[in-house]
Amino acid sequence: MGNEDGADPGRRGLLVTGAAAALTLGGVSFAETADAADAADGRTTEVVRGTLPPGSPDFVYLPVEVPRGVAEIRVSYAYDRPQVPAGTQGNALDIGIFDERGTALGGEGFRGWSGGARGAFFIRGDEATPGYLPGPVRAGTWHIALGPYTIAPQGLAYTVTVTLVRGRPRPTPEPVYPPERAEGRGRAWYRGDCHLHSWYSDGRRTPGEIAALARAAGLDFVNSSEHNTHAAHGAWADAAGDDLLVLLGEEVTTRNGHVVAVGTDPGTFVDWRYRARDNRFGHYARAIRRAGGLVVPAHPHATCIGCNWKFGFGEADAVEVWNGPYTPDDDVSLADWDGTLLASVRSGVRWTPAMGGSDAHRDPDAVGTPQTVVLADGLTREAILDGLRAGRSYVAESSAVSLSFAAYGGRGRRAGIGERLRVGADTPVTVRLEVTGAPGRTARIVTDQGVLHTAALPAEGTGTVEWRTTAAYAAYVRAEVRHPAAGPVPGFPGPLAAFTNPVFLGHPA
Repeated sequence: MGNEDGADPGRRGLLVTGAAAALTLGGVSFAETADAADAADGRTTEVVRGTLPPGSPDFVYLPVEVPRGVAEIRVSYAYDRPQVPAGTQGNALDIGIFDERGTALGGEGFRGWSGGARGAFFIRGDEATPGYLPGPVRAGTWHIALGPYTIAPQGLAYTVTVTLVRGRPRPTPEPVYPPERAEGRGRAWYRGDCHLHSWYSDGRRTPGEIAALARAAGLDFVNSSEHNTHAAHGAWADAAGDDLLVLLGEEVTTRNGHVVAVGTDPGTFVDWRYRARDNRFGHYARAIRRAGGLVVPAHPHATCIGCNWKFGFGEADAVEVWNGPYTPDDDVSLADWDGTLLASVRSGVRWTPAMGGSDAHRDPDAVGTPQTVVLADGLTREAILDGLRAGRSYVAESSAVSLSFAAYGGRGRRAGIGERLRVGADTPVTVRLEVTGAPGRTARIVTDQGVLHTAALPAEGTGTVEWRTTAAYAAYVRAEVRHPAAGPVPGFPGPLAAFTNPVFLGHPA
């Protein structure tokens, strides 16, 4: 059996939906009873072929009419990867699925997404391919979602194979989520990695393997952040423990940038099918916050297609300026973020803290490189998110590096990272940075005027740097610890070993 269809919007049977952002193809229909050739094993298969031309919408939906009595749906796909000239994008096609409840943005129909990480998936009541949600295969119109990430000049020829397996439905187990509290040390500095990928999206590690690596890296907490799916939320309970807090979230991977939802309620799905011009991001940012999570734009100046952040930072609770091993695009993100601090000082509006995350997917990606170190009242979801939201944090390349940074002045007053030292404009202020675990590095004190003080750290990597200023001279101070400059990149001062969020000086505007 077979069915062929193209993706030319002018052809019969095709429906353009939304603001030219999605396309619905002619459907695949399965008979109420299996053909005789398929009756022996209860399977019925249909094959769909088509070609997507350059300029196709972001999402193409293939309707599948699922009859009663189906226990399992299996989907596989393939597409051509022709040779293209240098500098020209080739073909890349993502895939996912929505059930009979429909494809509406933010609706309940989402059943899974694997992007381009897998060529096949299945869903049944008791189990599903990682990245997909187990549950009943109910009768109605399901939709296979195809996402043409890039299309070669020749077009993208694809084949989708759909198999329905009849039988008695299997019961769906209730998901078990990790606890929201671990055994902490009271008010203390806790280390975490909020940007990680397992085999539930395009990673290659299991949650258990990631947890083992997190413990080895000296982490106290991690955040589940799979691309465009929350299917991993119920897979982390066994990996958590008294020594490791597991937060739940998602990396919302749009065509105009990625945002990590950190610490949302279990089972929270955040839609990603929009661009900046659609004016939808604010709605989903607020949905993340309603679910108790933080909105964190990821790698805003990354160079991969669709990674560069286009939504602005008005809805951000924090921003990930250090992603994986430190590179020049992270330096651009850091400088861009630093530029927002003075704007906050001038306007009196809330400032946006900075974070880091490893974005680790597979070997040799290092979990906890970098890691965000947050001052929190305990090792709980609520306390960690409060500390991150307030900017009481610094970012370090590993657990070997520790910082203490504060400003002192005006009758014994002290303000730490993420806080404000309320002193008069001309009151003398002493800024003190204490560093351990950074041999051969250079410490820098950065203000709204730029880098105003540098000092080489001792060979053993432990030292204290002090600098004196006033609120009239420095609206804020923050600290960086850097490796020596390396490589031929002009103006690149060397990779970070650590940096802090700011301490603000003076009275607010």
